[in-house]
Amino acid sequence: MKRCPECRRDYVDETLNYCLDDGSALVSGPATSSDLAPTVAFTSVNGPFESGTLVFSGAERAPGQATANTIAVLPFLNLSSEENGYFSDGLSEELLNVLSKIKGLRVAARTSAFSFKGKSTTVGEIGQILNVASVLEGSVRKAGDRIRISVQLVKVIDGYQLWSETYDRTMDDIFAVQDDIAQSVVEEIRVRLLGEEAGDLVSRQVVSEVKKAVRGRADDPEAQRLHMLGAHFLDRTTREDTSKAIDYFNQALEIDPDFALCWADLGRAYSIEAGRGWVSVNEGFDRSREATQKALSIEPDLAEAHAQLGRIQAVHDWDLKAAAESYRRALELAPGSSPVLDGASVLFYKMGRLDEAVNLGRRVLEQDPLSAAYWHNLGLTCHAADLLDESETAFRRALELAPQRFVSAALLALVMLDQGKVNDAVTQAQSETDEFWRTWSLAIIYHSTGQVENADNALNKLVDQYAEGNTYQIAEVYAMRGEIDQAFTWLERAFAERDPGVTHANVNPRFRPLRDDARWASLLSKIAL
Repeated sequence: MKRCPECRRDYVDETLNYCLDDGSALVSGPATSSDLAPTVAFTSVNGPFESGTLVFSGAERAPGQATANTIAVLPFLNLSSEENGYFSDGLSEELLNVLSKIKGLRVAARTSAFSFKGKSTTVGEIGQILNVASVLEGSVRKAGDRIRISVQLVKVIDGYQLWSETYDRTMDDIFAVQDDIAQSVVEEIRVRLLGEEAGDLVSRQVVSEVKKAVRGRADDPEAQRLHMLGAHFLDRTTREDTSKAIDYFNQALEIDPDFALCWADLGRAYSIEAGRGWVSVNEGFDRSREATQKALSIEPDLAEAHAQLGRIQAVHDWDLKAAAESYRRALELAPGSSPVLDGASVLFYKMGRLDEAVNLGRRVLEQDPLSAAYWHNLGLTCHAADLLDESETAFRRALELAPQRFVSAALLALVMLDQGKVNDAVTQAQSETDEFWRTWSLAIIYHSTGQVENADNALNKLVDQYAEGNTYQIAEVYAMRGEIDQAFTWLERAFAERDPGVTHANVNPRFRPLRDDARWASLLSKIAL
């Protein structure tokens, strides 16, 4: 365990080196870290969440001991051919998603739980790192239409097996198997760990809750298999794999047109294509909206679809009020979903509600401490909030977890520039793996340090080679150079092209030189900020 000597906050994750609150170097200390469960009230006097209050709370726990209602679902071991790995991963991921929607359970997020895939980490070590009381693990053997699924629920503190079962079934029975596993896990946790009295009442309640949690899934096992395959490729986030994911999702929907969750994931895949510039922005988001609304027409209470609609409304429509309402609904339906919580945090950030955004970002990472993407988002938010040391720590953590990430190193370099660490900032920017982002950060840093020729060369390269799809970033460079008219010219271009980056404008520290100009308020009003 580690402790911050300044704020006295304790951390279970031994790999952390710096305090998330004040950036101090951590030292060895007792484990008394704060409760995993987010305790966040989404309320606002004049804000978009005024139509409802959503509160997350959790029971107190003894120092160093995870509360009994916390669980991690590990990726199931694939005992079949390598090509069936997607199926074992997909099965465990679907169980994780179902359990995360059960009231009173707190489930370690997928990114963190799946980071142990293929590693020899013990259940005790996993429980310590993720701060959970129990772990669900298993194996899958698939041969044609036959499957054997073995699962066990293990108590972290002593390695005691709370429950285990082996299922020899056909693919036609896959839904019944999933439901039985989820119901058994929930009932074991409530009776054995939380002390609820076993009986028909608890069993009926669990069956009802699981039934609600699986809303939106397929009716056909082959459609379910194709959806798992699509999700496997979508997780890779490359252009080619995203295209494969879309193809598999569409195949699944040809078999089962009422597969609401698949429609939602298809909408997410289309928005990824648009956001990465792999297709026309308008075309991509139009497809995403159509698929997402189809999901909601089939299953109005599907949390994943409400969250995806919120992303479209925030990133493409620039309608933050509507996005806030979509996220509010998604959080009502799935309060334990890390992607939904992180999406709400990013939305708060864009709205300028930085205290709430930072607080929620920290809470997400208590639930998903091994997600490089969430550490990156916290770094972005903390920079906007002038929490420079915490921003530096967050970006460093993102890069420790995923050294191949692009953008994080460039943004970390600008944090270091604002900290006055000029030489370190240059070195950090030069380590950025992506050429565009490396050039972008160096264009800003070189100008700030008086290296005029290098700064001009970097800016010219951005304009000549990378202007398409990057008008917002070029506007940032001009703003940091103090060339206000040019900055507004490129911002107007970004607005006309509906560059998603403009939704960050209000809180972007690089646009501070523009904020006293009369054109600034006019621009923000057009972006609904």
